[in-house]
Formats: sequence, C-alpha cells, structure tokens
Amino acid sequence: MLWLPGEVKAVSLLDGRLQVHGFVSQGMVNTTGNNFLGDSDDSISYDFREIAVNASYLARPELLFSAQVMSHRAGESDNGDPDIDYAFVDWTAFTGNWGRVGVRLGRVKNAFGLYNATRDVPFTRAGVILPQSIYFERTRKLSLSSDGVSFYADKSTNVGTFSAEATLGKPGLDKSSEAAIIPNTKGHFETDFTQLYQLKYESPTGQYVFALTHVNLGVSYRRAVNDTLQSGGFHFDPTLLSAQYNAENWSLTSEYARRPISLRGFGAIPNVGQVGESYYVQGTYRVMPDWEIMLRYDAAYSNRDDRHGTSFAKKTGRPGFTQYSKDWTLGLRYDVTPAFMLRAEYHAIEGTSILPPLDNTAGVSALEKRWDMFMLLGSYRF
Repeated sequence: MLWLPGEVKAVSLLDGRLQVHGFVSQGMVNTTGNNFLGDSDDSISYDFREIAVNASYLARPELLFSAQVMSHRAGESDNGDPDIDYAFVDWTAFTGNWGRVGVRLGRVKNAFGLYNATRDVPFTRAGVILPQSIYFERTRKLSLSSDGVSFYADKSTNVGTFSAEATLGKPGLDKSSEAAIIPNTKGHFETDFTQLYQLKYESPTGQYVFALTHVNLGVSYRRAVNDTLQSGGFHFDPTLLSAQYNAENWSLTSEYARRPISLRGFGAIPNVGQVGESYYVQGTYRVMPDWEIMLRYDAAYSNRDDRHGTSFAKKTGRPGFTQYSKDWTLGLRYDVTPAFMLRAEYHAIEGTSILPPLDNTAGVSALEKRWDMFMLLGSYRF
C-alpha cells in the first residue's frame, strides 16, 4: 500500500532560512504514429521521468543562494543524467514598498513567456507537457537557462505590478537541440552570447497577466576534419506575446510567437532565412477542488509564408507536413493530495514539426501526417 501524505512537506533548517524541496514524476506515452518521448508508436514509452532536488539559503534579507539538481529523462533527447538546472546568487540591491531592484548571477532561468522558468515543475504546468508550439521539448536545454547574469526590477502600484528582466549569458546545449538545428553533424556546436528581455504586468489580484518577451540567440558551428559542412551560424530571434485571465475556478491563457530564424555559411546547406509562427489558446476549469479539466489548441508553422509546407515540398521532395503542427489537447488533473497529482491527456495532432528528431531516426518516409497521443503522469512533491 502506498502511503501518500496529506500535505506538502519541505525540509526547513536554520530558522527557515534554508529550504529544501523536490519532486518526482513518471510519465507514460502512447502514440498511434511517430515517436514522442521514447519508443511510443503503437507501444508505451516510460522514458519520461523527472527527479529534482532544490535548495535555497537566505544568507541575509537581501542575499539569496538557490540551486537545483535535476534528472530529466525524455526519450532519446535526454538520458536522465543529473544536471545543474540552475544555481545562482540573488542580490536585491534596493527594496521598499514601491518594489525592488536586483541581480542574479550564475546559471539563471530564462524568463521566456509565462511558463519557461518553471517548465520542469509538474505542478505548475497546465498539462503533462507544455504547448509545444512555444515550449519545444526537443530544444528544452537551449531555452531552459543561461550561464550569465540577470537584472530585474519590480514596481508595485495601485493598478498592479510592473516587472522588467534582462538576461545576458550563454544558454545550454545538448544533442537534441543540435539535431533540431542540423541533424547528423560531425562538427561542434557552441552557443553565442545571448540576450533575453521581458516586460510583465500583473494586476493586484493576479486576475490579469500580460508579458512581452524578446530573445536574441545565436549558435555557432565549427566544422570537423573531412566535414561536408562549412563553419556556419544559426540565429533565432523570437518575440513572444503572452496574456492570461484568472477567475476563481477557471483561467484562459494564450501566447503568440513570431520566430525569425536563419542558417548562414554552412556551404552544402543553402542559406535559409524565414519567419516561423506559433500560438496556442488554452482554458482550464476547476470542476471540483481536486479536479481540473484543460482544453488547448496549439499550432506551430516553420514558415509563416508557407504554412503547410507546399513550397517546401516542391523544392525538397520532403513532406510538407514536416513544416507544421496542429494539436488539439484535452487534459484532466486530479490532486490526490496536495503532494501527489495525477494527469491524463489526449492529443489529436496533424503535422510533425514538434517531433524530437532523435526519437524519429527512421527518416521522413516513416512519419505520419495525422497521429494521436495519450499521456499519463504521476507527480509527487515535497
């Protein structure tokens, strides 16, 4: 018999100045075509698992140390080796009734949209997975955090809180992110110095939330000996608009991204410059205190001028459906206790642009245009 505590427990030491938390989650994924988070096509993949322990230490009222170590298993994209999710020192330089100004130094979370900073915490996600049009699982490492510095400021007023954040640093990179840029390379990828800026507004009661985010991201490629590619560069400069309305028992969230990308200087691969487009609309409703339902429509287009890949297919001979994804999602959440949560989710998907490349190595001929996905997730936190 599994014992489940009735409330969330955390380790608190040094009069509460040292806090230790963590969570464990295990997912199951089944798809009717294509693979997502493991070998899921007409099978069940258990290769979606998250284990994390985090700690924060308030050395002084204005000085906080915080870090998290995480094991993230996600099919062939991530093998679950423990990694430092974030580790930074947070110094609040000025504070008062008006707000605060501060700086974080170290490996800091990227404030991209409404969910990226907490994307790995199952209890804060609106679903088993986040909308893949904005928060791609295949490039998670590239978007999660940066080694550098983050400046922030909050201004409290009678009409709400206005926030600004600027992050300067180098994002992480892994084999899944590299494969999403250019698959099967011999050389070495390295992230360039990246800038991320976010402006955010939240009403006094939290009923309204609006945000504007812009990122300037570059990745350089250094060719290997006998490489068919030349040394080149990848640039990604998305701008994201976010809006959320929260009522007592329901919420409505939408985000829209304009995603300019470019590939330059690779030689054998022609130079590419195009603008992608992504958006989702999502509603959640708490039917009972412990039960919540979610409905979402999620769409991603690699090229806004060729949404369904018609021109792409004529030029390359590859299926046009690899250039977009449309995803209808229906989800259910049950909070068994405040510490233990269960989720179930169904996805009806057209297109394959959101697929992790490392989970689908059989080639485009093996991909299916229309496919379904069923997901289950159990999560425990302390």
